[in-house]
Amino acid sequence: MEDSLKGKKFETLMKNTYENIVLKPLYSETDITAEIGYPGVADYRRGIHSLGYHSNPWKVAQKVSYQTMGDLKGNLLNALKRGQTALSFKLKKELFEEADQFEKLLFEIMGKASFAIEADGLQKSFLSLLQNGNESSVVTGYVAEDPMAALVKSGTLPFAIDNYFNSWVKTIKDSHQFLPNLKTVLIDTTPYHNGGANAVQELAVALATGVFYLEELKVRGLAPEELFKKIIFKFQIGSNFFMELAKLRAARVLWDKIGEAYGVPAEKRGMEIIAETSNFTKTLTDPHVNILRSGNEAFAAILGGVQYLQVHAFNELEGITPLAERLARNTQLILKQETFLQDIVDPAGGSWYIESLTNELVNNSWEYFLTIDEKGGLMQVLEANWLQSEIATLLNKRHQDTFTRKQSIVGTNVYANLNESLQSLFKNEDKFLYGEEQQSFHSIQPIVMQRLSEPFENLRQSARQLDNNQVGLVCLGELKEYKARADFMIGFLSAGGLLGVKSQGLKALLDAHAFIVESNLKHYVLCSSNENYNNFGLELLKQLKKELPKVHFYLAGLPEKETQVQWLEAGIRDFVHLKTNCYAINSSIIDEIKGGGTP
Repeated sequence: MEDSLKGKKFETLMKNTYENIVLKPLYSETDITAEIGYPGVADYRRGIHSLGYHSNPWKVAQKVSYQTMGDLKGNLLNALKRGQTALSFKLKKELFEEADQFEKLLFEIMGKASFAIEADGLQKSFLSLLQNGNESSVVTGYVAEDPMAALVKSGTLPFAIDNYFNSWVKTIKDSHQFLPNLKTVLIDTTPYHNGGANAVQELAVALATGVFYLEELKVRGLAPEELFKKIIFKFQIGSNFFMELAKLRAARVLWDKIGEAYGVPAEKRGMEIIAETSNFTKTLTDPHVNILRSGNEAFAAILGGVQYLQVHAFNELEGITPLAERLARNTQLILKQETFLQDIVDPAGGSWYIESLTNELVNNSWEYFLTIDEKGGLMQVLEANWLQSEIATLLNKRHQDTFTRKQSIVGTNVYANLNESLQSLFKNEDKFLYGEEQQSFHSIQPIVMQRLSEPFENLRQSARQLDNNQVGLVCLGELKEYKARADFMIGFLSAGGLLGVKSQGLKALLDAHAFIVESNLKHYVLCSSNENYNNFGLELLKQLKKELPKVHFYLAGLPEKETQVQWLEAGIRDFVHLKTNCYAINSSIIDEIKGGGTP
C-alpha cells in the first residue's frame, strides 16, 4: 500500500470529522461489524418497509406559501397538480379567525394527500377542525408539535410543563380516537442542527427528547407502545453527504433500541422520519448555488430512507418566488422519477463505508445519549447550559474552519462574485405560538439559529458601505512571478467584499512608490515569488515603510521561519497564505478603512 503512495503513510489519508469519527480512504468487508439485516425488520437500519419506496414512496412535502385563505387553497391545489404529495403549510392564527372558511377548505382537501403540519402551539385548534369532518378516518400524515424544540429556540415556555403535558395527553388520545392514522408528537432536531450540532449530538438529543416524552406521558396514562405510534422525527440534512445518509439509518437503529428497552413489540418500533434540507448550509450570496446544495442534501435524505421530504427554495433567504418553489419541488420529482430512486429498495445497503459509518454513529450517539441521561436527562442538561455549551464549542470550530477556508462555501468564502447585487435578508416573522401568557415558567439559554455563511455575508455588507473597498496589490517582477499569488489575493479579498487592484509588474522602488501614491489606498499586499522576496522584496519594503509609514503592508505567502522576523520588523503586518484566517484579515482591513484617514 505504502509503495503505491510513494512513501506516504496510509494514516495521512485519514480524515477526522466533526463527530470525532476517523474516515479511512478505503473500506473492506472487515469494517462491517454488525448484521445489516433486511429492510422492513428490526433494527430498521435499512428502512421501515420491506419494499422501500416501491411500496411506500416518500411524500413530497414542500411547505406551500400563502398570504390569504384564497392563496392557501389555490396554492395547495396547484401544488398537488404539479407533483406535491403532502399537504404542508405553516399554521397562522389568522386562519382560525376565519374558522368556517378554514374548516371548509380542510374538508375539501382532506383525503387528497397526507397532512404534513408542524402545529407550533395550534395543534389542538387544528385537530378540532379535522375531527369535525365526516371522513376523518381518511386523514393521514402528521399534525404534530414539539414543545421542547420551542423551548430551545426561544429560551422560555409561557406555561408550566406539567400542565402542558396533562393537556397534551388528552389531545393525543382524542386525536387517536377520531383520527387514528394521524401522528401528533414531533421530535424536531432542527434547533440543534441550525445551532451547529454534529450528527452524533443530533441523534443523542433526538433519543433524549423521545425518552423525556415517553416518561412524562407514561405517568399520565399513555403507554409507550401507544406513544410509539404517534411519534414522528424531523432531521435537517446537512452538506456531508455520507454522514447525513448514515445519520438517518443510525436514527432508526437507535430508536429501535429505545423501543426494545420499553418493551415495545419489534414490528411497532419503526421510526418515521421527516427530512428537510438544511438552512444552516444555505447562503444569501450567490444563491443559485443553493440549488446544488439542496439537491445534494435531498439525495442523501432519500438514500437514508425518509417518509416526508421538504427541499428549501434556493432564494428562501431573500423571499421565495414561484420559480424557486417550482425548482425545489421538481428537485424531488427528478430524483423520484428520472433517477428511479422510488423503485430501488435501500440502494445504500451493504456499502462497506456506509455500513461502517452507520455503526460508528450508533455507538457514539448512544454513548452521548447515556451521558445526557446520567446528567439527569434533556431538561436538566438544557437548564444547566451544558448542551448549549457543547454545541457552541463545535459551532466555533466550524466557523474557524470557514474563516481559514479549510471548509469552502462556494460563492461566499471562495469564488465570491463582487459584481452580484446582494439582496436583503428576508425577515420571516416566526411568532411564538405556545400561549399568550407573559409569565415564563421555564427559562434556559436558547440555541441561536444561524447559518454558517453569515459572518462572511456580514463582511460583504460592511464592505459595500465603504467609500472605497479597494486593496492594492504590489506585483513584483515578471507576470509569471507574481500572477499566482496576485490571483490568490484577489480571491482572498473578495471573500470579505474587498476588491484587489493589481499594479503592473514592478521592479524598482520608484515604480512601487508611484503606484501607491497614485492609488492612494491604506492597504497593500506584496505579491511575487519567494526568489524575488529574498532578492529585493525585503529591502523594497523597508524603503516603502520609511517613505510611507502610515501605509499597511501584507505579504502574499509564508517565508521561511528564520526570515519571518525580519519581514515583521521591516513593517509587514501579516503573511497571507492558504492557512491564514481570511475572515480576520478582511475584517481588520474593513474596520481600518471605516476609521478613515489617508496614507
